[in-house]
Amino acid sequence: MGVIYSDYSRARIGWFFGLSGWQLATVALSFLPVAWAMQQTAWTSVALFTLLWAFIVLVTVTPVRGRSATGWILASLSFAVGGLAGWTRFRSKASTGEADSLEEPDLPGVLHGVRIHDGPPRGAMSTRTAIIQDHRCRTWALTASVIHPGIGLAELDQRERLGAGLGELLDLSARTELIDAVVFLVRTVPEDGAERDQWIARHRRATGPQASRQVNDELQANLTRASVRTEAFVTFVVPEGRLAREAKESGGGLDGRARVLYSLADELEAQLRGGMGMTSVAWLTSPELALACRTGFAPGDRAGIIDALAGRDTGTNPNTTAEATATSQSNPATNPGINADVPWAMAGPSGADPAVRHYSHDAWNSISSTVKLPVRGAAMGALAPALTPAAPGERRSFMVCYPILTPSVANRQSATSEWAADIGDELRHRAKVKKRAKASDESEKVRRLDAKLARGNSLTRPYAVVTVTVPKTARVSAFGRDLDASVRRAGFAPLRLDLAQDVAFAASTVPLGVSLTRRAD
Repeated sequence: MGVIYSDYSRARIGWFFGLSGWQLATVALSFLPVAWAMQQTAWTSVALFTLLWAFIVLVTVTPVRGRSATGWILASLSFAVGGLAGWTRFRSKASTGEADSLEEPDLPGVLHGVRIHDGPPRGAMSTRTAIIQDHRCRTWALTASVIHPGIGLAELDQRERLGAGLGELLDLSARTELIDAVVFLVRTVPEDGAERDQWIARHRRATGPQASRQVNDELQANLTRASVRTEAFVTFVVPEGRLAREAKESGGGLDGRARVLYSLADELEAQLRGGMGMTSVAWLTSPELALACRTGFAPGDRAGIIDALAGRDTGTNPNTTAEATATSQSNPATNPGINADVPWAMAGPSGADPAVRHYSHDAWNSISSTVKLPVRGAAMGALAPALTPAAPGERRSFMVCYPILTPSVANRQSATSEWAADIGDELRHRAKVKKRAKASDESEKVRRLDAKLARGNSLTRPYAVVTVTVPKTARVSAFGRDLDASVRRAGFAPLRLDLAQDVAFAASTVPLGVSLTRRAD
């Protein structure tokens, strides 16, 4: 039996019968007219003010699908105003013929402020790692493409070591006092068969048996429809306020920031390869990151890009005959005339329109849901059904973000939560209200948190978002229900991110370090 991870608690615990400070203040202030009417013995006014007070309490306290009614009203108004004013509608400059520079990213929504810089050469191959700067949130980030053998066949002790390796990675990130968040992103993409087509074109002989050719073609057609590819990325994010101080000691400017980010990347890479068992960690260059961004918005474009890469590297057209391919292999060359790179001006969608319950981008629709942690805990690998496509042609993406709190903030939050738990227990005791098992478990977890922080552990507020992407010819609502069913089958509870589908898609599909919790500057 696997280890069950359940030692987590709510970020905030209401100290007055579960109510937070602003909720308690709203309820108390709205009760003042009722008290005033009672003092004046105006019983008709008492009845009217009581009805009004009950409505305010209902709107303030009762959560509806993760938000209060006040939150829903504000979000709905913002979404409606943005739609009527045309602020949420996106059309790329390249699609309208207004692109001035191909190196300038043109991305929708929360990605609009992202800029990509080529860092200084590093390593034996002198690669120039892409440095992601987000002007909107004033952050810097690096993204790596990683390969992990998986844990499907791992033994119990190996899974425990991998879980401990993740905890050590977060503790290491907290000890740097620079890294603000670590983001893991996995995409299961329908297999397009591009690499196999190239392999067949290179190795198939024109004089081969017709029966063998037919068998291979049928196997390729059937296996391609039933196969998926897995792409995994790791991104760490550093705020400008923390990075500027260290960068000044390293020379300042972009080069100084790049040196600090490179040193952090080396520290994390050692832990990713060691404690977490990654077999490959490759920090992406600007063309590679643009390719990952483009295939995030349009999964169907990958096959054409792979063919272009093959044509550029071999100097031939990937759709040529086997005889021509064999000739090119005997005299390998490159064809610089083939542009296989994706310019940043075209790395995003040509058009995007957020709806209330889904996100529309180019010829695709996407639905995103957040994953709520179960009270009874979860085993490592339990979310595998959420990443398994339910039908051919759909792409699923899963993102887990670990925002890391600084030690001072963590200690202050631990003390506040422990004080709130003590006050809540005392109020229940004085009011002779029976303490429920759920409240008791929350209080115990909060009190254990202080001991863990004292031993040097870090504090994080993880959250996860899962997204399904399908062509516009398919009913996206049906695939959204299948996604929610997969999350429930894994033992978790899905929560559709209505009115925020564009932000959820960018965070869970495009590896640029977008966060749902970080506020814009």
